[in-house]
Amino acid sequence: TMLNSEQTELDLPPAHSEPESIFSDCGRVGSAEESGVALCPQPRGAEQGEAVKKDLQHLSREERRRRRRATAKYRTAHATRERIRVEAFNMAFAELRKLLPTLPPDKKLSKIEILRLAICYISYLNHVLDV
Repeated sequence: TMLNSEQTELDLPPAHSEPESIFSDCGRVGSAEESGVALCPQPRGAEQGEAVKKDLQHLSREERRRRRRATAKYRTAHATRERIRVEAFNMAFAELRKLLPTLPPDKKLSKIEILRLAICYISYLNHVLDV
């Protein structure tokens, strides 16, 4: 199943959002159900990881990537990485902004204004050095 940009993990059938649910066809039958003994016990720990890998091997690389990215754990980690990246980006702009002369000195500038002013200031400094 392919995800489009509007779909979320919740839009997928359960087999796509929970790795454990790929074993849902392992049922309990008759008296085994009453005693709580599974006819097809679900693997645990490393065994479960291997079983999930075997089940996903038939999928294309793109589909495996799509399923992995649909998990809440992946989305949380991705959001954290993105937040750190954006903070570093904004700090770099703030540092560049401190180096640029403007009147008034604390004038708020957009990122594009900071870049354009930096280009002009570098050109000005090159001109001063050339004279």
